[in-house]
Amino acid sequence: MGLDMAKYRRIFLEEAADHLGEISHSLLQLEKELASVDAIDTIFRMAHSIKSMAASLGYDSVADLAHRMEDRMEHVRTAGRVRSQGELALLFRCLETLEAMVEAVASEQDPPLAEEALLAELAEEPDGGGDLTQAAQAAQEAQTERSAPTPDSPERVGGEPKKARS
Repeated sequence: MGLDMAKYRRIFLEEAADHLGEISHSLLQLEKELASVDAIDTIFRMAHSIKSMAASLGYDSVADLAHRMEDRMEHVRTAGRVRSQGELALLFRCLETLEAMVEAVASEQDPPLAEEALLAELAEEPDGGGDLTQAAQAAQEAQTERSAPTPDSPERVGGEPKKARS
């Protein structure tokens, strides 16, 4: 007895539509607040879910793009924010491309490959500075200074770095 691929495709399409809607809503939240933890986490989870569903059904181009978006969102999670308007625009382009791919599946066509330029931009090291305001940059610098060892910290003795024991 064979698998009913039409049934699984239908489930994929329904769930992908829901996940893409969540990504869209979360990206709109990020337009208002680049550091929205809820929006960042939602996009990460939805990209992960799309990746998994697409991979299980052999929609490799969808799985690849969703995986790369998931990886990018891991960088965003680590930074605690989308670093620039350019990065936000990149995420919107991912969404649009994923929507077109899912639409192709709905039309019973093979999903197209993502544009090489989009994939290359996703693979680039995220810009650490981006559009950070001066206040945000000052807050980052203050955090860095707070995490540096102080003269009285266990890593320092009498203002000098502690020597490693042999």
